[in-house]
Amino acid sequence: MNHWLMKSEPDEFGIDDLIKRPQQTEPWTGVRNYQVRNWMRDVMRVGDLAFFYHSSCPVPGIAGVMKISKAAYPDPTAFNPESPYYDPKSTKDNPRWFCVEVKFVNKFKAIITLESLKKNPALKNMRLLQKGNRLSILPISAEEWKLIEMVPRLE
Repeated sequence: MNHWLMKSEPDEFGIDDLIKRPQQTEPWTGVRNYQVRNWMRDVMRVGDLAFFYHSSCPVPGIAGVMKISKAAYPDPTAFNPESPYYDPKSTKDNPRWFCVEVKFVNKFKAIITLESLKKNPALKNMRLLQKGNRLSILPISAEEWKLIEMVPRLE
């Protein structure tokens, strides 16, 4: 099993929005970075776990856990001219962009803040904490996952 951190702006789509969706599932659409697309398409598998990370907000951090519930398939927003994620070069015969479906697992009682992650020396090599790393989806090592997963139990 792989572990991931998936970022979303909570004013656009936060963990509470995922909770309210039918079956608490949602396609993770709109990714327009080739490295992230490749991870979703080639590496993510059904059953992988992901931290739901709230970004670009007053208190960025990990809000909870979700799992990959459907493997990668062509991102429908790329074909929709009304979508801000429309890409006229992406066709149904030759899709350029992919998405996965995620399912809510649990919401933490308190957000694990970016600030608290930075203060943990055991996480110093975590990709999220590296300068200039702004990808919307990041792989998380099994060790990092275990360390972060323990935080809500300690708060």
